Amino acid sequence: MVDSKLDIARPRAPLSLLPGVPQRVHLIGAGGAGVSGAARILVAHGHSLSAQDRAESEHLAALRALGVPVRVGTDSGRLDEQVELVVRSAAVGDDDPQVADAQERGVPVIKYGQMLGRLGPADRTLGIAGTHGKTTTSWMMYHALRGLESFLGDVPRAGALVGGICRELATNAIAPEPEGWFAVEACEYDRTFLQLAPRGAVVTNVEEDHLDYYGDFDSIKGAFARFADRIRPDGLLVIGTDVPRRVEEAARCTVWRLGHELEITLLGERAGCFSFALRGPDFEVPRIDLGVPGAFNVENAALALGLVIGLVAPACGAGGRTAALAAARGLESFKGCHRRFESWGSHGSIEVVHDYAHHPTEVRVTLEAARRALPGRSLHVLFQPHQHSRTARFLAEFIECLRFADRVVVTEVYGARTHIDGEVTAGAQDIADGLVAAGVRSVAPGGLEASLPSFVDGLPENCAALVLGAGDVGHIRDELFRQLALRGPA
Repeated sequence: MVDSKLDIARPRAPLSLLPGVPQRVHLIGAGGAGVSGAARILVAHGHSLSAQDRAESEHLAALRALGVPVRVGTDSGRLDEQVELVVRSAAVGDDDPQVADAQERGVPVIKYGQMLGRLGPADRTLGIAGTHGKTTTSWMMYHALRGLESFLGDVPRAGALVGGICRELATNAIAPEPEGWFAVEACEYDRTFLQLAPRGAVVTNVEEDHLDYYGDFDSIKGAFARFADRIRPDGLLVIGTDVPRRVEEAARCTVWRLGHELEITLLGERAGCFSFALRGPDFEVPRIDLGVPGAFNVENAALALGLVIGLVAPACGAGGRTAALAAARGLESFKGCHRRFESWGSHGSIEVVHDYAHHPTEVRVTLEAARRALPGRSLHVLFQPHQHSRTARFLAEFIECLRFADRVVVTEVYGARTHIDGEVTAGAQDIADGLVAAGVRSVAPGGLEASLPSFVDGLPENCAALVLGAGDVGHIRDELFRQLALRGPA
């Protein structure tokens, strides 16, 4: 079994400085999921950090708890004279004052993606890529690795760097011990995943997204093909059913595809959580009982297990039924991530769930999971669109997937990466108007401050209240329940 939170997250021996990374590093945009995770890895290796971001977040609070000095606000001041390297998130533009200060003083400035390739050993790195499901699949893989370790005994502990917080571990990154395996979420935005040259990888699916960066779908497929080409020839690539053949053909290593080399047999479902059997080349796991809801998580789990059983176990000198079962038992202990179908609790008979869904496919599968996990309840959605370019490009798709809700309140668009997001050509009102035309009750009151009361006032008893979006809508939990309490019974 996987160990306790404290035991699992703490290396058993001190770690040395990372090769090629100086002692003193400053992070800009440190509240982001990727940069804050990199900070945890750097701290574990003994680097001295400072950090800055425009707004407070749970990630910044966690960095303070690790002893990292953090500045918050747009008036960030000059860099400390002792800073030897600046790492910035993709959301930080070249005109940032601290970036300009570093460049003026000759201090190297790199993006998070460039740092990503320095955080773990290539021969033990496992990259998890895909348009959807990366975060969950990454944590599933980490738990499968820990399950395999429990079978192997006294071996170096695995690590992870993931774009979301694991619920039971309360972290988004764990430094691997020397010679330990490293599960890394490999994001395609800004071609970040091309900074990795992993031993093995998963590609969950490939769809149109981040068109503000890529421009068209062909460029996206080309980037994923280049990622596949970067996997070591002695490694393994495990891919989902919705991955273009072009990606598979670009790989120089062995490829296992779901539905071909990997076969899933569904065995049952309970409260939206599925059980299944998995068969692959030279192995079979007769039953896996997932602790997270959603049919899509069956594929995520199968991909994670396939890579651990097919690559990591043989590399560690293990194989056969017992090793496969140990990896599966480890994966079963995974209970989910923050902001991924995360229960926020209940008020009377109203169940509140939050999910990071911000792409039409993600919204659709989240609504499907809610129908299964919370049967018999009407679905009321508070949706915060993420980025103007995505809203405009997928306007029809957002209307189509949100049609399966009973009522939708749409907030104004959260404008991430505004320096490259382009012109505003569609917004919240366009989504709401489209839903009304499709026969769904929907309004677009404005920002979160105006939208939340409208959402709360319309919640009936015995409903599911879904809060969806990748922006600051994830911070409204306390205020939502305060307004529910003030409202009283429906």
